[in-house]
Amino acid sequence: MHAAEKHGIACTRINERALATFGIFNTGESRFEPCLDVANGGVLTALPALIENGLYHEIDKYFTEFNGYYSVVHILTLLAFMALVRIKTAEQLRWESPGEFGKLLGLDRCPEVRCLREKMANLSQDGAAEKWGEQLSRKWMNDNPDFAGVLYVDGHVRLYGGEEKIPKQFVSRQRLCLKGFMDFWVNDRLGQPFFVVRQPVNHGMLEVLRNDIVPRLLEEIPGQPSVEQLQTDLKLHRFIIVFDREGYSPEFFKEMWTKHRIACITYDKYPGEDWKETDFGETEIKLIGGEITSMNLAKKEKIIGNKKVNFQVDAIRKLTKNKHQTSIISTAYKLKMEFVAAFMFTRWCQEAFFKYMMAHYAIDALLEYTKADVPGTEKVISPEWRRLEKEKNSLNGKIKSKKSRFADFSLNPMELTWTKKYKKWEKAKEEIAEEIKILEEKLIVTKAKQKEKNKYIKIADLPDEESFQQIATGKKNFSDAIKMISYRAETTMAGLVVDDFGRFDQARALVCDVFSSDADLVPDTESGKLTIRVHNLSTRALNKKLDKLLEVLNDSKTKYPCTNMVLFYERIGKC
Repeated sequence: MHAAEKHGIACTRINERALATFGIFNTGESRFEPCLDVANGGVLTALPALIENGLYHEIDKYFTEFNGYYSVVHILTLLAFMALVRIKTAEQLRWESPGEFGKLLGLDRCPEVRCLREKMANLSQDGAAEKWGEQLSRKWMNDNPDFAGVLYVDGHVRLYGGEEKIPKQFVSRQRLCLKGFMDFWVNDRLGQPFFVVRQPVNHGMLEVLRNDIVPRLLEEIPGQPSVEQLQTDLKLHRFIIVFDREGYSPEFFKEMWTKHRIACITYDKYPGEDWKETDFGETEIKLIGGEITSMNLAKKEKIIGNKKVNFQVDAIRKLTKNKHQTSIISTAYKLKMEFVAAFMFTRWCQEAFFKYMMAHYAIDALLEYTKADVPGTEKVISPEWRRLEKEKNSLNGKIKSKKSRFADFSLNPMELTWTKKYKKWEKAKEEIAEEIKILEEKLIVTKAKQKEKNKYIKIADLPDEESFQQIATGKKNFSDAIKMISYRAETTMAGLVVDDFGRFDQARALVCDVFSSDADLVPDTESGKLTIRVHNLSTRALNKKLDKLLEVLNDSKTKYPCTNMVLFYERIGKC
């Protein structure tokens, strides 16, 4: 009781904490004691996968060790465990037992919320989280070079509900323009993330691809063809990027191919007339997850663009059962059409990633409220130009409506010209013609005014009522790095048992159940073994799959970080 009153709930290492407070003692040592029924103890099964996916990768290079009881390793481990058991923010840790989480760290208790936020802020300083994230991306690409050859790029809007002036973004899932922040994610063919790009001002996918994503990919993707290979084979590409219609641009496709030899795959924004049904043939396709399906496909060469910029691409179309033709364009000239179709139609894996991360990992959560100035040299669309554009569109809409009504009058003339009804009809037609003329004159004036205005303006030149700030992203970048590692670790573990389920979502559900289950901790300091006895799951069938998973984990012979204790996993009551 005395310890709890002076140092907090579950504090039992009083001397170590006191010495750490005065800087005499560095950090608390992870020492495990025999414990039964530890809440969320099953999350310790994720440690081999977390380590494999880079939780402690080169952390000494990017993070400075704390002065205090908790080390960098403790904080990283705690945050990863929190993500895996669906404690989505630091504030939610307030409602968890600190002593139970302390046992998972080999300590008396985990840090309280204020302490954890301070540690996260320290780890996020001076761009350390961003640099660590770049190194993690390189590691993931080098570990799985086959998955780095085809990359999915898409934007995701994090909505903002506060009172600060934040630019509006178009949210496709709600079909509205709302205040928010645009993140551009780069994922592999399985939907696993490599990195995310954030900009204070959203200039669109093409600009982000051109200025931020492509330069990184050219530098980081392993196993790219040499200059000699590219010169020998004029249809060979370095790698492939896949995106939705937002990135459609003949100029961009041509630039990527001629300048970098990067292939692009997307939907055709202007497909034109339907092809003949006789052009299509049933084709067997192997999807990324290994499933075999068949599609009615056809392939032709096509010139896209205009007289100024035109470029030859491969056009692939899929004919559905209801005779609809889905059109794809590709500059991956060496790929067969079935592979292009497989890459394009499995783009849903990135959409599924966003949906899963929003629901389970809270990637949209606002982690800090510190405001940061947007660089004054950044350019945005001029408010005056935008107002004139809105006015121009409104006038065009009104003119179109009036002309449609006038055409209806002309196509349905009245025969009895001497009646009062005819005179009323004639007067109405004349009024519509006059209104059209007035609107067209206004449109000419509006276009002239807009032409005199610069479309873009520097943020520093914005009027006060139009100026805005951004929310600092240091903690967000650090948190996202931890969540990407955790998601990848969860995916790795699900992959170990997916063959027993046949479906990846069911394998992932099993792994999540294991993480949230209780476990017993049985340390043996003499043999250097820490046994994790995971409690039974709900059915015998699931227990058998759990046994298989634990056998694979034991083969890894993983040591608990910063200790000599080798982790050994078993299930309670296994016969």
